[in-house]
Amino acid sequence: MHQVRAVLKALGQDGRWRRPLALAIVFAIGCGLLSWWQWARYRETAEANALVIANYSATPRPLTDVLHSLTAYRADQQWTQVTVTGRYLPAEELLVRNRTNDIGDTSDGDSDGDEAGFELLVPLLLPDGDVFVVDRGFLPVGSTQDRPDVVPDPASGSVTVVARLQADEGPIPGRTAPAGEIPSIDLKAVAQHVGRPTYTAAYGLMVDETPPAATDPQQLAPPTFSDDEGMHVSYAIQWIAFAVIAFTALFWSVRRSLSDAGDPDVLEAEIRAETRRAARAPSDESVEDALLER
Repeated sequence: MHQVRAVLKALGQDGRWRRPLALAIVFAIGCGLLSWWQWARYRETAEANALVIANYSATPRPLTDVLHSLTAYRADQQWTQVTVTGRYLPAEELLVRNRTNDIGDTSDGDSDGDEAGFELLVPLLLPDGDVFVVDRGFLPVGSTQDRPDVVPDPASGSVTVVARLQADEGPIPGRTAPAGEIPSIDLKAVAQHVGRPTYTAAYGLMVDETPPAATDPQQLAPPTFSDDEGMHVSYAIQWIAFAVIAFTALFWSVRRSLSDAGDPDVLEAEIRAETRRAARAPSDESVEDALLER
């Protein structure tokens, strides 16, 4: 305790240590801010994971209860399940180019089983005349042409669809597509193609429909759920540790300087520490006796 007071006294009165002390304080503040930032990222990641899991498994709700207008959508509504009833407009369907679908492990054991192809967008005409865009699934590239070999027809007549909400992707600047295709899920472009009032902020990934179609596209691979929030907590702790190390190094440097200068409090503390170490160490006689007994 005496040497701690001596170090603190030196830091407060000896001008030589003001600059190192200021640098240590600034460094510690920076470490604290970086630690707080990593903790905030951890909280954001944890909340986002919890939200995705909650939305994905929640009971489906009517579309109009979730989206109150054609342009309504919030980021925290992603993966929310909705139900909507209408009839498909197969004449207005569009293929989204340059899409992939994870089909799992391939036959050669490669875990990267992404297959190239298209996603099939089919507008669903609701009873009030509005259109909700349904992504009915994935179609692989054809065997002989850059289009699916077969585009399955949706069910005719009234259909009740369960879908998970996804945000509009918007256009890709400079990207074009042949007739009947679209470069991205750009809902404003789909609305212009359909020529009817359309939900343009969100569309639905089909989960189920009643009655079912004779043939469906491949279901898109579900998102990967994980309760792993990454290394943010570890990094937050490390930044605090760096701040502690900085002050520890400063304390050791001041104490060493005081010892070299013959400060009585520091020298007394060193003598007491040496005495304790000697008391704990075995004597030469006890070491010799132990050797003889062996």
